[in-house]
Formats: sequence, structure tokens, C-alpha cells
Amino acid sequence: MIKPYYEENGIVIYHGDCMEIMPQLPDDLCGLTVTSPPYNMRTRIRNGEYTTRENSEHFSKKYDHFADDLSIDDYFKFHLNALNEMIRISGIVFWNIQIVTGSKEAIFKIIGRFANKIKDVIVWDKGHGQPAMHENVINKAAELILVFEKEASAGRAFKNAFFKRGEMTDIWRMKRGENLKGHGATFPKSLARRAIEGWSKKDALILDPFCGTGTSLVAAREEGRRAIGIEISEKYCEIAVKRLAQGVLDFAS
Repeated sequence: MIKPYYEENGIVIYHGDCMEIMPQLPDDLCGLTVTSPPYNMRTRIRNGEYTTRENSEHFSKKYDHFADDLSIDDYFKFHLNALNEMIRISGIVFWNIQIVTGSKEAIFKIIGRFANKIKDVIVWDKGHGQPAMHENVINKAAELILVFEKEASAGRAFKNAFFKRGEMTDIWRMKRGENLKGHGATFPKSLARRAIEGWSKKDALILDPFCGTGTSLVAAREEGRRAIGIEISEKYCEIAVKRLAQGVLDFAS
């Protein structure tokens, strides 16, 4: 197993490709996965064909280290394999994604492929949508959280959830996370906290294979859970470690 980049007080961060690290983790190691992968924002349509946005179009570039411009087929295959690993490792997976040009076809295929594993869908209402990049395109004021259950059975009742009847809604109204320098796509800590509180017990082990600047890891620690984060960018690993060191002073709520 690769040596951890960081390990302290029940929180472990691995610096590397999640598809190289996750296969090294045992089955059922974690009770819950909470993650938000890149959305493939730099794949666009030109003359009826998918292509990559020009380098000058900085407004669409959320990351300073990652192109975020896979082909539709490659994006689908990557996340198909990644989700299979997450489901193998943990009983419940919260997969936060936005339907954009570069992800739309792949997400719909994934929904079909995992129809018997998707237990429910939560809508993250961000309050308002940024203006679309083109005419005749709907502004996106919401994102989807697909909730997968490893041992899913018929119906909508979760086997391992810890909220009472009427307590949990399928629309989570939360402002966007505060963007950190070098990362323009952080999700709010309150989103990770709600998933952790509702679907795990104290001291459970939480996984985030696209942990970015560590939002889900901070939330897990604050809720008395342990956590494993995987991140391909060393810069983001550094930020995550600094946020964990800040403790209760962390600002990305």
C-alpha cells in the first residue's frame, strides 16, 4: 500500500490516482463514501462535435492542475470503474455531480447501469445558477447527489441510515462552498456533514476518493468519524492538511 501523505487523529490522506489506490483497499472497509468528482467542464460542443475548450476560456477551468476534458466515453468508463470500487469499499456512496455538456451523456448512462444500486437522488439547491455559457442553455442552480447502496433491495428504505421518519428531505438548500485559492469547485462542508450524520455512526470510517481540499475530511472529523481521502494534486493535499490543522477555525462551511 502506498505510504500516506498525512495520517493523524483517525484521518488519512493518500496522494495519488484514486484508481491506483482504491483497488488496494479491502472490501467493506468504510461505512460511507462522500465525494464530488470533476465534472468534465472543459469538454464542449463545436460544430456538432465534442471538443476541448480553448486555453483562453479560463472561466470554464475549475482546476489549475487538471485538464477536466475527457472524451464522453473515457469519462463514462472512468467513473463506471471508480463507482464500482467505491461501492465495493463502502456500503453507501454519495456521489455529487453536475449535469454539464461534458458529463450529461455519461451520467445518464451511469444511472442506467447502476439502476439497481441507486437508492435515491438528492437535489442540492445552491440558491441561484450562474449564467449559462450560451443561449438556449438552462442555468444550473442545482446539482445532483446520487445515493448508491451496496446491498440495495427493492423499495426506497435504506438498510443503514440513522434518521427518523420525516427528518430527511430530498432537497438540500445550501450555499456553495467558499472557493479556496487554486480550487474553484469546493462543495459546502454542511453537505458532507448532513450525509455523514444521516448515514453513519460515530467512529465510522468515511471515504472520499476525490477529496480535493479536504472538505469531507474536515466534516468527518468534526462529526466524530475517521476518514480516508485520496487526492491526485499535491497542492490540494497541502491545503487539506492545513485545513485539518485549523480545527474549528476552518472557514469553508
